[in-house]
Amino acid sequence: MNLVRLLTDTAARHPDRPALRLGGKVVTYARLARDSARAASYLLSYGLEPGDRVGLSLPNVPEFAVLYYGILRAGGVVVPMNPLLKEREREHLVADSRALITLDAARDWGAELAAHPPLETVAERAADDTAVLIYTSGTTGRPKGAELTHANLLRNVEATNSSLLHLTEHDVLFGGLPLFHSFGQTCVLNTAVAAGASVTLLPRFDAGEALDLLVRDAVTVWAGVPTMFGALLGHPSLGPAHRGRLRLAASGGAALPVEVLHAFEEAFGCPLLEGYGLSETSPVASFNRLEGPRRPGTIGLPIDGVRIRIQDESGRELPDGRTGEVAVSGHNVMKGYWNRPEDTAEVLRDGWLRTGDLGVREADGLFRIVGRKKELIIRGGFNVYPREIEEVLYEHPAVAEAAVLGTPHPELGEEVTAVVALKPGRAVATPPDELLAFVKARVAPYKYPRVVAIADALPKGPTGKILKREITPPVLTPRGLKETVR
Repeated sequence: MNLVRLLTDTAARHPDRPALRLGGKVVTYARLARDSARAASYLLSYGLEPGDRVGLSLPNVPEFAVLYYGILRAGGVVVPMNPLLKEREREHLVADSRALITLDAARDWGAELAAHPPLETVAERAADDTAVLIYTSGTTGRPKGAELTHANLLRNVEATNSSLLHLTEHDVLFGGLPLFHSFGQTCVLNTAVAAGASVTLLPRFDAGEALDLLVRDAVTVWAGVPTMFGALLGHPSLGPAHRGRLRLAASGGAALPVEVLHAFEEAFGCPLLEGYGLSETSPVASFNRLEGPRRPGTIGLPIDGVRIRIQDESGRELPDGRTGEVAVSGHNVMKGYWNRPEDTAEVLRDGWLRTGDLGVREADGLFRIVGRKKELIIRGGFNVYPREIEEVLYEHPAVAEAAVLGTPHPELGEEVTAVVALKPGRAVATPPDELLAFVKARVAPYKYPRVVAIADALPKGPTGKILKREITPPVLTPRGLKETVR
């Protein structure tokens, strides 16, 4: 079993179909398979042995796929890295993974690979052999490498396509999600390659360029994160030419505001389905379905072969309607964290992955995420879930982005604090007061934020996910408002 079979099988069926597009450049499946086989030969010339790790630090360009599948074909383990990492950050990943070599964007790979004959064979790998080592974002310290096996990724591709995307060789996928991230790898690159579909690449997300690409390359399926959809909706070039071109859009990576979902479906004339997953789950765990059941504000049902439950601190399953930690079990759950047995034992217990997310199972079986365990705000003994307050803020017509956090309070323990960015050209009268009153009118008295700050923009990670840990919110102390947004 080897993940590269997705490519070799499709290249045999559809050699002349376009696999990748970047601007005017088109790479067919035959060319992608041949070039990746040359990359495999190149790696073997370095002494690569089965199971060796190889760092891969490139943006969304055809060479990423060539080298990705070349590493797999030679029997190696792909260690994808954000090409924007600073040298010391990349050095940590290389040292931690013990990578044999790092392939990066600083070299012209075409000439080097052309000198090597295509490798005719495919390395045999076991189902539970590691295929990709995905480093988590490191919200609680140094990043950890999640070991995703060939079986993890192959089964996740199969289930994602059968449960959600329903791709054919005639589909064109938007390739703006970073391919070094598990979302982009599974839901864009590998799922497209398995179906013989085409991926049109965008190395760095820009809403205007993305809208042009949608029309130029006749994109039919769009996978993205909530901030991408918000950026598209706010771009001045959005118009009738973009409506009705997509047949499906899928959102993951962070909570999708219901207001953004409705606005996107209206503007583009296609369904936008929200799902849920983590790097540790390959990444897809659940999704709303085209054929139903489907409800905005939920993450739908688990994909085929995966189970989700809501549990308490002791691991006991909670009844419907009760908030607890989301746990996942199934073919998509990682083997463990690379060289981190204690961290692995902490999150993998009795066949269940403890995600650190808080959720609820509704009476109809659909799941809803309410926040992170470590983001739960306890104000005067009452639990406040940030996502609920963020959803209300997104209902305000001037709000583009919102983050709700807990800040220290001398009497209540924590205070509910909101930091928002406004839409271009929009303003609110006496900003904090207007937004505070807007939320106060819609939630219980203990939930609304007593502190609201306006920022130009909120910090984001490589996939576009808002990074709350990088926000220094205003803090209400006995002496008043002391800090400002960084």
